[in-house]
Amino acid sequence: MLQVLSRDAHKGRGLGNKFLDDLRQADVLLHIVDVSGSTDEEGNYVGVGRHDPLVDIEAIEFEIDEWFYSVISRDWVRLSRTLDTLSYDKAIEYLTQKLSGISIRKEHVVRAIKDVRLDNTKFTSWREEELRMFAKSLRSISKPIVIVANKMDLPGAEDNLVRIRRELPDRIVIPTSAEYELALRRASKSGLIDYLPGDSRFTVVRGDVLTPKQKEVLQRIEDFMRRYGGTGVQEVLNTAIFNALNMITVYPVEDASKLTDSRGNILPDAYLVPRGTTALELAYMVHTDLGKGFLYAVLAKDKKRVGSDYVLNDGDIVKIVSALAHG
Repeated sequence: MLQVLSRDAHKGRGLGNKFLDDLRQADVLLHIVDVSGSTDEEGNYVGVGRHDPLVDIEAIEFEIDEWFYSVISRDWVRLSRTLDTLSYDKAIEYLTQKLSGISIRKEHVVRAIKDVRLDNTKFTSWREEELRMFAKSLRSISKPIVIVANKMDLPGAEDNLVRIRRELPDRIVIPTSAEYELALRRASKSGLIDYLPGDSRFTVVRGDVLTPKQKEVLQRIEDFMRRYGGTGVQEVLNTAIFNALNMITVYPVEDASKLTDSRGNILPDAYLVPRGTTALELAYMVHTDLGKGFLYAVLAKDKKRVGSDYVLNDGDIVKIVSALAHG
């Protein structure tokens, strides 16, 4: 979904309330920025280099952080008194429950409190400063932002990218050109080139029918991909999943020798799971009965048998052996 978040959206300006409400269920946010500076904060074209993309990045983060703060600080005086009457673990669970509407999990709360060094303080002692620190940390942990530096193919974009990375060294910034990606997909669909989304290069297969203009454009795209390792579009998605969310890919199978399911499909499923997921947790993800009757798992690559507490690695191909599933 693509929307424009205007200044003071956290106060309800424009479509702010609706936009922020749409963010509640998100796990990661992709902030697409015109890094060439050719559009203003309202999305209007003003000419290349006429607007500072750094302003957009900081403004959007401010609005989202303020939204988090408004949710957390609401009725905080009464809530903090209740939290201080509970044990630490119970207080964390209670606070998590209160924030569940914005998809906050217990581990998010624990990490954020430790991150701002408030884990040894009473909740009633948190002033506005501490609440804002906690809100900002909680947002960055529960809804990390990947900055999509789009229009990198335009003049001035490289200088802006360098400046953004210098000014915001802790942010994830991916240089991209959506226009080049679209051009490649269209050329591939027309049979002019051989290209798969995410590839770092393409191959011309119908050079004999290309016009001089098409050859010129493809040469510019090729130079861009050589510089940045691709158009950046697929890298954005990969970074969001595997870096920002720290996920890994595992492949559950029924036949560990042929790497198939019961129908003979090779590597039929790919599961994206949080790093640190165990074999038992994967079994429950596949099917409740597999988890309930879990006996052991087999790592198909080396035929190694592992127990329920085995921590999965990226690329593991796993057969779950369950008493309930196998009688």
